[in-house]
Order: sequence, then C-alpha cells, then structure tokens
Amino acid sequence: MNGMVIAAPLAWDEACFSVPAVRALMASGLPVTILCPEAQETFWKTLPGLSIIHYSSKTNAKGIAEVLGGFEAAVVWGNGVAAEACARAKISRRTGPSGDKALMKLLTDPLPLPAPGPIEHRVRHYLSLPEAMGIDTRVPAFFEPVDLGIPHVPGTVLLAPDSDYGRSHEWPLERWEKVARALIESGKRPTIVAVPNGGGLAAKLLAALGDDARFAELEPLGEALPILAAHEKVIAADGSLPHLASHAGATCVVLFGPNEPAWKRPLGKRHTVLRRHVECSPCFAAKCVMDLRCQNELTLEKVMEAL
Repeated sequence: MNGMVIAAPLAWDEACFSVPAVRALMASGLPVTILCPEAQETFWKTLPGLSIIHYSSKTNAKGIAEVLGGFEAAVVWGNGVAAEACARAKISRRTGPSGDKALMKLLTDPLPLPAPGPIEHRVRHYLSLPEAMGIDTRVPAFFEPVDLGIPHVPGTVLLAPDSDYGRSHEWPLERWEKVARALIESGKRPTIVAVPNGGGLAAKLLAALGDDARFAELEPLGEALPILAAHEKVIAADGSLPHLASHAGATCVVLFGPNEPAWKRPLGKRHTVLRRHVECSPCFAAKCVMDLRCQNELTLEKVMEAL
C-alpha cells in the first residue's frame, strides 16, 4: 500500500502554513505523498523525502482519482478538486476539519472544531490533525525554513509593494519610494519585484527609481524561491510573497493592513510585522469601502524605524 496522501492547500500562504504539519507526518514514519497543483511542484520539492503527485489545472477529479489507487488514508484540509478525487478514489480513511458542509460530505473521519478562544495562528489549523493522531508537533525543525543551498547575498534588500490579496493590502506608493530612496542613499541597490495579480505598484516604483534599482517579475510565483532566498531582507506588502520568502529563509518586514497578523503572519520569529490597528481592522477585505486608514495611518517613520 502507498500510505497517506495529503491534498495540498491551494493558496500559497496556506501551503506554507501546512508545511510543519506535513513534516510532522513525514517524521512519524508514515509514507507520505503530497497531491498538489503543478504550480506548487517546485515548492513541495523543497521538502526532502516527500513524494509528489501533481495535477494540471485542466484535470478533473475523476482524472486525479485514477492515480490515487492504493492509498490507505487521505488528509484533506479544504474542499476542491483534490478532495473530491480522494473520495472518488474510495480511499478508506479521509480525514479533515469539520465546519465546511461540502467538505464533510467527502470525509470519513472529520475532526471536531476547536473550542472557541483567543486567536490562534493559522498553523494550528494544520497541526491539529497530526496531534489528533498522537504525533508530537513541538519540534523546532518542523518550523525551520528550507535549505535551498543558496546563501544570502550580504546587504541585499527586496521590495515587494504589490499584494495579490487586493489593493487594500498595499501601502501608498509615495512611501515605498521614500523607503527605496533611503536604502539607495545608504549604499544599497534594492530589487523591486512584481507579483501576479498585484496592483502595479512595482512598475511605478521602478519608473521613479530608474537605474538605482533592479527589477524582477516573479511569475509564476512558485518559481521565485531562489530569488527570495538570495536576499538578506524582504520588505513586502502582506500577500503570498512574504510567506514564500519566509519558507526560502529570507528575513521579512511585512506591512499589514486589513489582515490579522496574529492569525496569518509568516512563520518564524525572525520576521517583523508592522501594522496600524484601526477601528475597522481586521476587515480582510480586498477592496476598502472606507478611507484605507489602516494603510494611510501606517507611517513612514514606523517603517523606517523597523529597518
């Protein structure tokens, strides 16, 4: 038999948050295979010893189910084509969180919802499953960044002003320019990066800075890990990129707006989170319906102090 198959979360932040749980399951001695979209294949290859089955965006649940024969158990953290495929493949034990009615129809062993309480980091959503299996997840190595064999280039700084979460997650352009110019005046040549589904701030920032900055378009985002690993520091809007940068070993300064850092900050104690907590936060909205005060009231001085 082929052991356990894990349906990878689709969003990049969620995939990063699931890594400690995947490592815990692997360390338990279980044969573990990750089932992921082909866009995530490079990401999951960073975990040595993990078997991978990837599927294209055009593959339906029936097609995926055809390659899942022989698995004894499946871990499914969210609804979607992979969850449906595990059910179609008739994997005898399918475990995942309760709460989503559509997902629960595909599970044989749903986990109970956690008791109400203070905000917990999203990583707990994933760790609760191996813990329910009696696996100790309190192992520091499970939370460490991966080793890509790419050393940080001393003094390098990457700026990521765009967010794939929506325009409300982006700090004002003129403040990004002042941060970049301060870095340039200190002798650094920052790398400005654009991300898929961003708001176009990176291109505008590059136009303002000219040859004083480098530029890279990180598309597809899953192939950007080597670039992120090479930079000593990443200064980024809250989005998928800082989570991938954390996974690759960079130290991040993340500018939060409508999101909740206690819930979804990048993994690792080395990072700095900057946030102006306002009356309406966290709203999690991709587009602000008010005056974007969470971004506008995050001052340049506070960001410069953190740098």
